[in-house]
Amino acid sequence: MVQADDLVEYGFRRVIITITAVMCALLEIVDTTIVNVALTNMRGSLGATLTDVAWVITAYAIANVIVIPMTSWLSQQFGRRNYFAVSIIIFTTASFLCGNASNIWELVAFRFLQGLGGGALLVTAQTIITESYPAAKRGMAQAIYGMGVIVGPTLGPPLGGYIIDHASWPFIFYINIPLGIIATILTLTFVRSPKYGEKLKAHQVDWWGILFLIAFIGSLQFVLEHGQQDDWFNDNVIVGLSVLSVFGLLAFIWRQLTYQFPIVNLSVLKDGNLRIGILMSFIMGFGLYGSTLVIPIYTQSILGWTATDAGLLLIPGSITTAIMMPFIGKMIQKGVPQGYMVAGGFFIFFLFTFWMHNVMTPDTGVEHFYWPLIFRGIGLGLLFVPVTTLSLSTLKGKNIGEGAAFTGMMRQLGGSFGIAIITTYITRLTQKHRVDLVPHLDGSRLEVQQRISALQRTFMSKGFSSNEALKKAYQVLDFSVIKQSTVMSYMDIFMYLGLLFLCCIPIILLIKRGQNKINPADAMH
Repeated sequence: MVQADDLVEYGFRRVIITITAVMCALLEIVDTTIVNVALTNMRGSLGATLTDVAWVITAYAIANVIVIPMTSWLSQQFGRRNYFAVSIIIFTTASFLCGNASNIWELVAFRFLQGLGGGALLVTAQTIITESYPAAKRGMAQAIYGMGVIVGPTLGPPLGGYIIDHASWPFIFYINIPLGIIATILTLTFVRSPKYGEKLKAHQVDWWGILFLIAFIGSLQFVLEHGQQDDWFNDNVIVGLSVLSVFGLLAFIWRQLTYQFPIVNLSVLKDGNLRIGILMSFIMGFGLYGSTLVIPIYTQSILGWTATDAGLLLIPGSITTAIMMPFIGKMIQKGVPQGYMVAGGFFIFFLFTFWMHNVMTPDTGVEHFYWPLIFRGIGLGLLFVPVTTLSLSTLKGKNIGEGAAFTGMMRQLGGSFGIAIITTYITRLTQKHRVDLVPHLDGSRLEVQQRISALQRTFMSKGFSSNEALKKAYQVLDFSVIKQSTVMSYMDIFMYLGLLFLCCIPIILLIKRGQNKINPADAMH
Protein backbone atom coordinates (compact mmCIF):
# COMPACT_ATOMS: atom_id res chain seq x y z
CA MET A 1 0.00 0.00 0.00
CA VAL A 2 1.39 3.42 -1.00
CA GLN A 3 1.25 5.92 1.88
CA ALA A 4 1.10 9.68 1.29
CA ASP A 5 4.68 10.18 2.56
CA ASP A 6 5.97 7.45 0.19
CA LEU A 7 4.83 9.47 -2.85
CA VAL A 8 7.83 11.84 -2.61
CA GLU A 9 9.95 11.35 -5.74
CA TYR A 10 13.60 12.17 -6.45
CA GLY A 11 15.81 12.75 -9.47
CA PHE A 12 14.66 11.86 -12.99
CA ARG A 13 11.23 10.51 -11.91
CA ARG A 14 10.32 13.77 -10.17
CA VAL A 15 11.39 15.82 -13.21
CA ILE A 16 9.21 13.72 -15.55
CA ILE A 17 6.20 13.78 -13.18
CA THR A 18 6.54 17.57 -12.79
CA ILE A 19 6.75 18.12 -16.57
CA THR A 20 3.71 15.86 -17.14
CA ALA A 21 1.59 17.61 -14.48
CA VAL A 22 2.52 21.14 -15.64
CA MET A 23 1.85 20.21 -19.28
CA CYS A 24 -1.63 18.94 -18.36
CA ALA A 25 -2.43 22.04 -16.28
CA LEU A 26 -1.22 24.21 -19.18
CA LEU A 27 -3.37 22.30 -21.70
CA GLU A 28 -6.45 22.85 -19.54
CA ILE A 29 -5.89 26.56 -18.94
CA VAL A 30 -4.83 27.45 -22.49
CA ASP A 31 -8.07 25.86 -23.71
CA THR A 32 -10.09 28.13 -21.41
CA THR A 33 -8.94 31.26 -23.27
CA ILE A 34 -7.79 30.04 -26.70
CA VAL A 35 -11.35 29.91 -28.12
CA ASN A 36 -12.05 33.58 -27.24
CA VAL A 37 -10.35 34.83 -30.39
CA ALA A 38 -11.90 32.12 -32.61
CA LEU A 39 -15.58 32.80 -31.84
CA THR A 40 -16.12 35.00 -34.92
CA ASN A 41 -14.69 32.31 -37.24
CA MET A 42 -16.80 29.62 -35.54
CA ARG A 43 -19.94 31.72 -36.03
CA GLY A 44 -19.22 32.05 -39.74
CA SER A 45 -18.41 28.41 -40.47
CA LEU A 46 -21.11 26.89 -38.21
CA GLY A 47 -23.83 29.44 -39.04
CA ALA A 48 -24.40 30.34 -35.36
CA THR A 49 -25.58 33.50 -33.61
CA LEU A 50 -23.39 35.37 -31.11
CA THR A 51 -25.54 34.05 -28.22
CA ASP A 52 -25.19 30.47 -29.49
CA VAL A 53 -21.43 30.68 -29.93
CA ALA A 54 -20.99 32.11 -26.39
CA TRP A 55 -22.07 28.65 -25.19
CA VAL A 56 -18.71 27.29 -26.46
CA ILE A 57 -17.12 29.16 -23.51
CA THR A 58 -20.01 28.69 -21.05
CA ALA A 59 -20.30 24.88 -21.48
CA TYR A 60 -16.57 24.40 -20.83
CA ALA A 61 -16.63 26.69 -17.76
CA ILE A 62 -19.70 24.98 -16.23
CA ALA A 63 -18.22 21.47 -16.68
CA ASN A 64 -14.89 22.69 -15.25
CA VAL A 65 -16.37 24.13 -12.07
CA ILE A 66 -18.71 21.14 -11.50
CA VAL A 67 -15.92 18.55 -11.67
CA ILE A 68 -13.23 20.45 -9.68
CA PRO A 69 -14.77 19.90 -6.17
CA MET A 70 -15.28 16.18 -6.97
CA THR A 71 -11.71 15.48 -8.14
CA SER A 72 -10.34 14.38 -4.77
CA TRP A 73 -13.26 11.98 -4.21
CA LEU A 74 -13.00 10.57 -7.76
CA SER A 75 -9.23 10.10 -7.29
CA GLN A 76 -9.91 8.05 -4.16
CA GLN A 77 -12.52 5.92 -5.96
CA PHE A 78 -10.52 5.07 -9.08
CA GLY A 79 -6.92 5.66 -7.98
CA ARG A 80 -5.20 8.95 -8.74
CA ARG A 81 -3.07 7.69 -11.63
CA ASN A 82 -6.02 5.99 -13.37
CA TYR A 83 -8.30 9.00 -12.85
CA PHE A 84 -5.64 11.44 -14.13
CA ALA A 85 -4.93 9.27 -17.19
CA VAL A 86 -8.66 8.84 -18.01
CA SER A 87 -9.17 12.62 -17.63
CA ILE A 88 -6.35 13.27 -20.14
CA ILE A 89 -7.91 10.71 -22.55
CA ILE A 90 -11.39 12.34 -22.19
CA PHE A 91 -9.87 15.80 -22.74
CA THR A 92 -7.86 14.67 -25.79
CA THR A 93 -10.74 12.71 -27.38
CA ALA A 94 -13.14 15.64 -26.80
CA SER A 95 -10.57 17.97 -28.44
CA PHE A 96 -10.63 15.78 -31.57
CA LEU A 97 -14.46 15.75 -31.54
CA CYS A 98 -14.61 19.55 -31.10
CA GLY A 99 -12.45 20.02 -34.19
CA ASN A 100 -14.79 17.75 -36.18
CA ALA A 101 -18.08 19.28 -34.95
CA SER A 102 -20.47 19.95 -37.85
CA ASN A 103 -22.82 22.34 -36.02
CA ILE A 104 -22.73 24.66 -33.03
CA TRP A 105 -24.61 22.38 -30.59
CA GLU A 106 -22.31 19.43 -31.34
CA LEU A 107 -19.38 21.73 -30.55
CA VAL A 108 -21.04 22.88 -27.30
CA ALA A 109 -21.68 19.25 -26.21
CA PHE A 110 -18.06 18.24 -26.97
CA ARG A 111 -16.76 21.36 -25.15
CA PHE A 112 -18.75 20.29 -22.06
CA LEU A 113 -17.12 16.84 -22.27
CA GLN A 114 -13.71 18.49 -22.71
CA GLY A 115 -14.41 20.63 -19.60
CA LEU A 116 -15.20 17.51 -17.53
CA GLY A 117 -11.79 16.08 -18.43
CA GLY A 118 -10.02 19.44 -18.13
CA GLY A 119 -11.28 20.40 -14.66
CA ALA A 120 -9.79 17.21 -13.26
CA LEU A 121 -6.40 17.93 -14.87
CA LEU A 122 -5.94 21.24 -13.08
CA VAL A 123 -6.46 20.14 -9.47
CA THR A 124 -5.05 16.61 -9.81
CA ALA A 125 -1.88 18.04 -11.40
CA GLN A 126 -1.47 20.36 -8.39
CA THR A 127 -1.92 17.47 -5.94
CA ILE A 128 0.54 15.20 -7.83
CA ILE A 129 3.22 17.93 -7.85
CA THR A 130 2.67 18.80 -4.15
CA GLU A 131 2.96 15.15 -3.04
CA SER A 132 6.01 14.46 -5.24
CA TYR A 133 8.09 17.00 -3.27
CA PRO A 134 9.12 16.78 0.41
CA ALA A 135 7.37 19.25 2.75
CA ALA A 136 10.40 21.57 2.88
CA LYS A 137 10.29 22.00 -0.92
CA ARG A 138 6.52 22.45 -1.31
CA GLY A 139 6.99 26.17 -2.03
CA MET A 140 9.20 25.32 -5.01
CA ALA A 141 6.67 22.70 -6.16
CA GLN A 142 3.88 25.32 -6.15
CA ALA A 143 6.20 27.75 -7.99
CA ILE A 144 6.71 25.24 -10.82
CA TYR A 145 2.96 24.50 -10.99
CA GLY A 146 2.23 28.24 -10.83
CA MET A 147 4.27 28.88 -13.99
CA GLY A 148 1.77 26.82 -15.98
CA VAL A 149 -1.31 28.30 -14.31
CA ILE A 150 -0.26 31.94 -14.70
CA VAL A 151 1.25 31.70 -18.20
CA GLY A 152 -1.67 29.59 -19.53
CA PRO A 153 -4.41 32.26 -19.71
CA THR A 154 -1.97 34.61 -21.44
CA LEU A 155 -0.75 32.09 -24.02
CA GLY A 156 -4.30 31.28 -25.15
CA PRO A 157 -5.24 34.47 -27.09
CA PRO A 158 -1.98 34.96 -29.09
CA LEU A 159 -1.74 31.23 -29.85
CA GLY A 160 -5.41 31.16 -30.89
CA GLY A 161 -4.94 34.34 -32.96
CA TYR A 162 -1.88 32.87 -34.74
CA ILE A 163 -3.72 29.61 -35.54
CA ILE A 164 -6.79 31.51 -36.82
CA ASP A 165 -4.59 33.76 -39.00
CA HIS A 166 -2.59 30.85 -40.47
CA ALA A 167 -4.99 27.86 -40.42
CA SER A 168 -8.64 27.33 -39.39
CA TRP A 169 -10.40 27.17 -36.00
CA PRO A 170 -10.49 23.31 -35.66
CA PHE A 171 -6.69 23.40 -35.25
CA ILE A 172 -7.01 25.20 -31.88
CA PHE A 173 -8.41 21.85 -30.66
CA TYR A 174 -6.20 19.53 -32.75
CA ILE A 175 -2.99 20.86 -31.15
CA ASN A 176 -4.09 19.18 -27.89
CA ILE A 177 -4.02 15.69 -29.42
CA PRO A 178 -0.24 14.92 -29.64
CA LEU A 179 0.38 16.54 -26.23
CA GLY A 180 -2.51 14.55 -24.71
CA ILE A 181 -1.13 11.25 -26.05
CA ILE A 182 2.37 12.00 -24.64
CA ALA A 183 0.90 13.04 -21.26
CA THR A 184 -1.19 9.84 -21.05
CA ILE A 185 1.84 7.61 -21.68
CA LEU A 186 3.99 9.50 -19.13
CA THR A 187 1.19 9.38 -16.51
CA LEU A 188 0.68 5.61 -16.83
CA THR A 189 4.46 5.04 -16.70
CA PHE A 190 5.55 7.35 -13.86
CA VAL A 191 2.68 8.62 -11.67
CA ARG A 192 1.84 6.56 -8.55
CA SER A 193 -1.44 6.41 -6.64
CA PRO A 194 -1.89 6.65 -2.90
CA LYS A 195 -4.41 4.23 -1.39
CA TYR A 196 -6.86 5.66 1.12
CA GLY A 197 -9.10 2.89 2.46
CA GLU A 198 -11.67 0.90 0.51
CA LYS A 199 -13.67 2.09 -2.49
CA LEU A 200 -17.37 2.77 -2.05
CA LYS A 201 -20.00 0.38 -3.39
CA ALA A 202 -22.43 1.82 -5.97
CA HIS A 203 -25.24 2.13 -3.39
CA GLN A 204 -22.94 4.07 -1.02
CA VAL A 205 -22.08 6.74 -3.59
CA ASP A 206 -23.54 10.12 -2.65
CA TRP A 207 -25.72 10.57 -5.76
CA TRP A 208 -27.84 13.24 -4.05
CA GLY A 209 -24.68 15.17 -3.16
CA ILE A 210 -23.56 15.04 -6.80
CA LEU A 211 -27.00 16.26 -7.96
CA PHE A 212 -27.06 19.15 -5.44
CA LEU A 213 -23.49 20.14 -6.42
CA ILE A 214 -24.43 20.23 -10.12
CA ALA A 215 -27.56 22.29 -9.31
CA PHE A 216 -25.54 24.78 -7.23
CA ILE A 217 -22.39 25.19 -9.34
CA GLY A 218 -23.99 24.71 -12.78
CA SER A 219 -26.76 27.28 -12.11
CA LEU A 220 -24.34 29.78 -10.54
CA GLN A 221 -21.90 29.54 -13.46
CA PHE A 222 -24.74 30.02 -15.99
CA VAL A 223 -26.04 33.08 -14.10
CA LEU A 224 -22.54 34.62 -14.02
CA GLU A 225 -21.85 33.91 -17.71
CA HIS A 226 -25.23 35.07 -19.08
CA GLY A 227 -26.48 37.57 -16.46
CA GLN A 228 -25.33 40.73 -18.25
CA GLN A 229 -26.60 39.85 -21.74
CA ASP A 230 -29.96 38.67 -20.32
CA ASP A 231 -30.42 41.80 -18.14
CA TRP A 232 -29.83 40.00 -14.84
CA PHE A 233 -32.88 39.72 -12.55
CA ASN A 234 -35.28 41.15 -15.14
CA ASP A 235 -35.00 37.75 -16.86
CA ASN A 236 -37.07 34.85 -15.48
CA VAL A 237 -34.45 32.20 -16.36
CA ILE A 238 -31.74 34.10 -14.43
CA VAL A 239 -34.05 34.53 -11.41
CA GLY A 240 -35.06 30.83 -11.49
CA LEU A 241 -31.46 29.61 -11.74
CA SER A 242 -30.33 31.99 -8.97
CA VAL A 243 -32.96 30.49 -6.65
CA LEU A 244 -31.93 26.97 -7.74
CA SER A 245 -28.27 27.80 -7.05
CA VAL A 246 -29.00 29.00 -3.47
CA PHE A 247 -31.21 25.94 -2.84
CA GLY A 248 -28.52 23.66 -4.33
CA LEU A 249 -25.83 25.18 -2.07
CA LEU A 250 -27.87 24.78 1.14
CA ALA A 251 -28.97 21.24 0.23
CA PHE A 252 -25.37 20.32 -0.73
CA ILE A 253 -23.91 21.59 2.58
CA TRP A 254 -26.64 19.74 4.56
CA ARG A 255 -26.00 16.52 2.60
CA GLN A 256 -22.21 16.64 3.00
CA LEU A 257 -22.48 17.23 6.77
CA THR A 258 -25.02 14.44 7.38
CA TYR A 259 -24.11 11.66 4.88
CA GLN A 260 -21.64 8.94 5.89
CA PHE A 261 -19.69 8.99 2.58
CA PRO A 262 -19.68 12.63 1.34
CA ILE A 263 -18.20 13.47 -2.08
CA VAL A 264 -16.66 16.71 -0.75
CA ASN A 265 -15.07 16.61 2.69
CA LEU A 266 -16.17 19.94 4.22
CA SER A 267 -14.34 19.15 7.49
CA VAL A 268 -11.06 20.04 5.74
CA LEU A 269 -12.26 23.68 5.99
CA LYS A 270 -11.53 23.55 9.74
CA ASP A 271 -7.92 24.23 8.72
CA GLY A 272 -7.37 27.98 9.29
CA ASN A 273 -4.70 28.31 6.58
CA LEU A 274 -6.96 26.70 4.00
CA ARG A 275 -9.82 29.09 4.82
CA ILE A 276 -7.54 32.12 4.32
CA GLY A 277 -6.13 30.56 1.14
CA ILE A 278 -9.62 29.99 -0.31
CA LEU A 279 -10.57 33.65 0.24
CA MET A 280 -7.28 34.84 -1.28
CA SER A 281 -7.68 32.43 -4.24
CA PHE A 282 -11.13 33.90 -4.95
CA ILE A 283 -9.80 37.49 -4.93
CA MET A 284 -6.75 36.47 -7.00
CA GLY A 285 -9.02 34.79 -9.61
CA PHE A 286 -11.13 37.96 -9.67
CA GLY A 287 -8.06 40.11 -10.44
CA LEU A 288 -6.26 37.67 -12.75
CA TYR A 289 -9.19 36.78 -15.03
CA GLY A 290 -10.82 40.22 -14.72
CA SER A 291 -7.75 42.15 -15.89
CA THR A 292 -7.01 39.47 -18.54
CA LEU A 293 -10.52 40.15 -19.92
CA VAL A 294 -10.44 43.97 -19.89
CA ILE A 295 -7.09 44.55 -21.62
CA PRO A 296 -7.71 42.54 -24.86
CA ILE A 297 -11.26 43.98 -25.21
CA TYR A 298 -9.93 47.53 -24.74
CA THR A 299 -7.05 47.12 -27.20
CA GLN A 300 -9.25 45.49 -29.88
CA SER A 301 -12.48 47.51 -29.59
CA ILE A 302 -10.99 50.96 -28.78
CA LEU A 303 -7.46 50.89 -30.23
CA GLY A 304 -8.30 48.64 -33.21
CA TRP A 305 -5.57 46.04 -32.61
CA THR A 306 -5.71 42.50 -34.04
CA ALA A 307 -6.42 39.53 -31.74
CA THR A 308 -2.79 38.36 -32.10
CA ASP A 309 -1.38 41.78 -31.14
CA ALA A 310 -3.76 42.03 -28.17
CA GLY A 311 -2.65 38.58 -26.97
CA LEU A 312 1.07 39.28 -27.47
CA LEU A 313 0.77 42.39 -25.28
CA LEU A 314 0.23 40.20 -22.19
CA ILE A 315 3.24 37.92 -22.78
CA PRO A 316 6.09 40.05 -21.24
CA GLY A 317 4.15 40.26 -17.95
CA SER A 318 3.60 36.49 -17.96
CA ILE A 319 7.28 35.83 -18.63
CA THR A 320 8.08 38.13 -15.66
CA THR A 321 5.79 36.00 -13.46
CA ALA A 322 7.36 32.76 -14.72
CA ILE A 323 10.90 34.07 -14.03
CA MET A 324 9.86 35.14 -10.50
CA MET A 325 8.28 31.80 -9.53
CA PRO A 326 11.49 29.88 -8.59
CA PHE A 327 12.78 32.89 -6.57
CA ILE A 328 9.48 33.09 -4.67
CA GLY A 329 9.69 29.33 -4.02
CA LYS A 330 13.20 29.77 -2.55
CA MET A 331 12.04 32.69 -0.38
CA ILE A 332 9.28 30.49 1.09
CA GLN A 333 11.81 27.70 1.76
CA LYS A 334 13.99 30.24 3.62
CA GLY A 335 11.03 31.12 5.85
CA VAL A 336 9.97 34.54 4.50
CA PRO A 337 6.38 34.97 5.87
CA GLN A 338 3.85 34.24 3.13
CA GLY A 339 1.44 36.86 4.53
CA TYR A 340 3.93 39.64 3.78
CA MET A 341 4.46 38.35 0.24
CA VAL A 342 0.71 38.22 -0.43
CA ALA A 343 0.28 41.74 1.01
CA GLY A 344 3.14 42.92 -1.24
CA GLY A 345 1.51 41.21 -4.24
CA PHE A 346 -1.84 42.91 -3.61
CA PHE A 347 -0.11 46.31 -3.17
CA ILE A 348 1.79 45.89 -6.47
CA PHE A 349 -1.49 44.85 -8.14
CA PHE A 350 -3.03 48.07 -6.75
CA LEU A 351 -0.16 50.12 -8.28
CA PHE A 352 -0.72 48.31 -11.61
CA THR A 353 -4.45 49.20 -11.64
CA PHE A 354 -3.74 52.83 -10.66
CA TRP A 355 -1.11 53.07 -13.44
CA MET A 356 -3.53 51.57 -16.01
CA HIS A 357 -6.23 54.03 -14.88
CA ASN A 358 -3.84 56.90 -15.71
CA VAL A 359 -2.53 55.70 -19.12
CA MET A 360 -5.88 54.79 -20.73
CA THR A 361 -6.95 57.07 -23.60
CA PRO A 362 -8.70 56.42 -26.96
CA ASP A 363 -5.23 56.28 -28.61
CA THR A 364 -2.83 54.80 -26.01
CA GLY A 365 0.26 53.18 -27.58
CA VAL A 366 1.85 49.80 -26.83
CA GLU A 367 4.75 51.52 -25.02
CA HIS A 368 2.32 52.85 -22.35
CA PHE A 369 1.23 49.30 -21.44
CA TYR A 370 4.63 47.65 -21.20
CA TRP A 371 5.73 48.60 -17.66
CA PRO A 372 2.29 48.43 -15.99
CA LEU A 373 1.91 44.86 -17.30
CA ILE A 374 5.41 43.95 -16.06
CA PHE A 375 4.24 45.26 -12.66
CA ARG A 376 1.15 43.05 -12.93
CA GLY A 377 3.44 40.07 -13.59
CA ILE A 378 5.46 40.82 -10.43
CA GLY A 379 2.25 41.13 -8.38
CA LEU A 380 0.93 37.78 -9.66
CA GLY A 381 4.25 36.10 -8.86
CA LEU A 382 4.04 37.35 -5.27
CA LEU A 383 0.42 36.19 -4.99
CA PHE A 384 0.10 32.80 -6.63
CA VAL A 385 2.77 30.68 -4.95
CA PRO A 386 2.40 32.08 -1.39
CA VAL A 387 -1.41 31.75 -1.54
CA THR A 388 -1.32 28.12 -2.73
CA THR A 389 1.50 27.10 -0.39
CA LEU A 390 -0.22 28.79 2.55
CA SER A 391 -3.50 27.01 1.69
CA LEU A 392 -1.97 23.50 1.64
CA SER A 393 0.89 24.00 4.17
CA THR A 394 -0.77 22.31 7.18
CA LEU A 395 -2.69 19.62 5.25
CA LYS A 396 -1.57 15.99 5.01
CA GLY A 397 -2.49 12.88 3.02
CA LYS A 398 -5.79 12.96 1.14
CA ASN A 399 -6.55 16.39 2.66
CA ILE A 400 -3.97 17.92 0.27
CA GLY A 401 -6.11 16.89 -2.72
CA GLU A 402 -9.29 18.11 -1.01
CA GLY A 403 -7.66 21.45 -0.16
CA ALA A 404 -6.32 21.85 -3.72
CA ALA A 405 -9.84 21.22 -5.06
CA PHE A 406 -11.26 24.03 -2.89
CA THR A 407 -8.57 26.56 -3.89
CA GLY A 408 -8.93 25.58 -7.57
CA MET A 409 -12.71 25.92 -7.48
CA MET A 410 -12.59 29.29 -5.70
CA ARG A 411 -10.00 30.64 -8.16
CA GLN A 412 -12.26 29.65 -11.07
CA LEU A 413 -15.37 31.05 -9.36
CA GLY A 414 -13.46 34.27 -8.53
CA GLY A 415 -12.68 34.58 -12.24
CA SER A 416 -16.33 33.99 -13.18
CA PHE A 417 -17.56 36.55 -10.64
CA GLY A 418 -14.89 39.00 -11.81
CA ILE A 419 -15.80 38.68 -15.49
CA ALA A 420 -19.57 38.89 -14.77
CA ILE A 421 -19.27 41.96 -12.53
CA ILE A 422 -16.74 43.72 -14.80
CA THR A 423 -18.78 43.22 -18.01
CA THR A 424 -21.91 44.48 -16.20
CA TYR A 425 -20.12 47.55 -14.88
CA ILE A 426 -18.50 48.32 -18.25
CA THR A 427 -21.97 48.44 -19.87
CA ARG A 428 -23.57 50.49 -17.09
CA LEU A 429 -20.67 52.90 -16.57
CA THR A 430 -20.41 53.48 -20.34
CA GLN A 431 -24.10 54.49 -20.41
CA LYS A 432 -23.59 56.78 -17.37
CA HIS A 433 -20.53 58.51 -18.90
CA ARG A 434 -22.33 58.91 -22.22
CA VAL A 435 -25.21 60.70 -20.47
CA ASP A 436 -22.65 62.95 -18.71
CA LEU A 437 -20.72 63.75 -21.94
CA VAL A 438 -23.67 64.49 -24.29
CA PRO A 439 -24.50 67.93 -22.70
CA HIS A 440 -20.97 69.07 -23.68
CA LEU A 441 -21.99 68.65 -27.34
CA ASP A 442 -24.44 71.54 -27.18
CA GLY A 443 -25.09 72.70 -30.77
CA SER A 444 -25.13 76.34 -29.71
CA ARG A 445 -21.45 76.21 -28.65
CA LEU A 446 -19.03 77.64 -31.23
CA GLU A 447 -16.41 74.84 -31.05
CA VAL A 448 -19.12 72.18 -31.56
CA GLN A 449 -20.50 74.06 -34.61
CA GLN A 450 -16.98 74.36 -36.07
CA ARG A 451 -16.32 70.63 -35.55
CA ILE A 452 -19.62 69.66 -37.26
CA SER A 453 -18.94 72.05 -40.17
CA ALA A 454 -15.42 70.66 -40.67
CA LEU A 455 -16.72 67.06 -40.67
CA GLN A 456 -19.57 68.00 -43.03
CA ARG A 457 -17.14 69.60 -45.51
CA THR A 458 -14.90 66.49 -45.34
CA PHE A 459 -17.81 64.19 -46.25
CA MET A 460 -19.07 66.58 -48.98
CA SER A 461 -15.58 66.53 -50.54
CA LYS A 462 -15.99 62.74 -50.83
CA GLY A 463 -19.16 63.16 -52.92
CA PHE A 464 -21.94 63.09 -50.28
CA SER A 465 -24.83 65.57 -50.48
CA SER A 466 -25.08 68.35 -47.85
CA ASN A 467 -27.75 66.49 -45.80
CA GLU A 468 -25.95 63.12 -45.99
CA ALA A 469 -22.67 64.76 -44.98
CA LEU A 470 -24.35 66.47 -41.99
CA LYS A 471 -25.89 63.15 -40.89
CA LYS A 472 -22.50 61.42 -41.11
CA ALA A 473 -20.86 64.27 -39.16
CA TYR A 474 -23.30 63.71 -36.30
CA GLN A 475 -22.61 59.93 -36.46
CA VAL A 476 -18.85 60.58 -36.13
CA LEU A 477 -19.46 62.81 -33.11
CA ASP A 478 -21.74 60.19 -31.53
CA PHE A 479 -19.13 57.47 -32.14
CA SER A 480 -16.39 59.58 -30.49
CA VAL A 481 -18.65 60.13 -27.44
CA ILE A 482 -19.31 56.36 -27.13
CA LYS A 483 -15.58 55.66 -27.52
CA GLN A 484 -14.65 58.23 -24.87
CA SER A 485 -17.33 57.02 -22.42
CA THR A 486 -16.17 53.39 -22.90
CA VAL A 487 -12.56 54.36 -22.11
CA MET A 488 -13.77 56.19 -18.99
CA SER A 489 -15.67 53.05 -17.89
CA TYR A 490 -12.47 50.96 -18.26
CA MET A 491 -10.61 53.57 -16.18
CA ASP A 492 -13.29 53.25 -13.46
CA ILE A 493 -13.01 49.43 -13.52
CA PHE A 494 -9.26 49.61 -12.89
CA MET A 495 -9.78 52.09 -10.05
CA TYR A 496 -12.37 49.82 -8.35
CA LEU A 497 -10.14 46.74 -8.80
CA GLY A 498 -7.26 48.64 -7.22
CA LEU A 499 -9.36 49.63 -4.21
CA LEU A 500 -10.44 45.97 -3.77
CA PHE A 501 -6.79 44.83 -3.65
CA LEU A 502 -5.85 47.64 -1.29
CA CYS A 503 -8.64 46.64 1.15
CA CYS A 504 -7.26 43.04 1.25
CA ILE A 505 -3.85 44.03 2.65
CA PRO A 506 -4.76 44.78 6.31
CA ILE A 507 -6.90 41.61 6.50
CA ILE A 508 -4.01 39.39 5.35
CA LEU A 509 -1.49 40.95 7.72
CA LEU A 510 -3.83 40.59 10.72
CA ILE A 511 -4.72 36.97 9.92
CA LYS A 512 -1.17 35.88 9.12
CA ARG A 513 0.25 37.15 12.38
CA GLY A 514 -2.12 34.94 14.35
CA GLN A 515 -1.47 31.93 12.12
CA ASN A 516 2.30 32.13 12.43
CA LYS A 517 2.15 31.15 16.10
CA ILE A 518 0.60 27.80 15.20
CA ASN A 519 1.96 26.76 11.85
CA PRO A 520 5.74 26.39 11.61
CA ALA A 521 5.84 23.07 13.49
CA ASP A 522 2.80 21.66 11.68
CA ALA A 523 4.06 22.77 8.29
CA MET A 524 7.09 20.52 8.55
CA HIS A 525 5.06 17.27 8.58
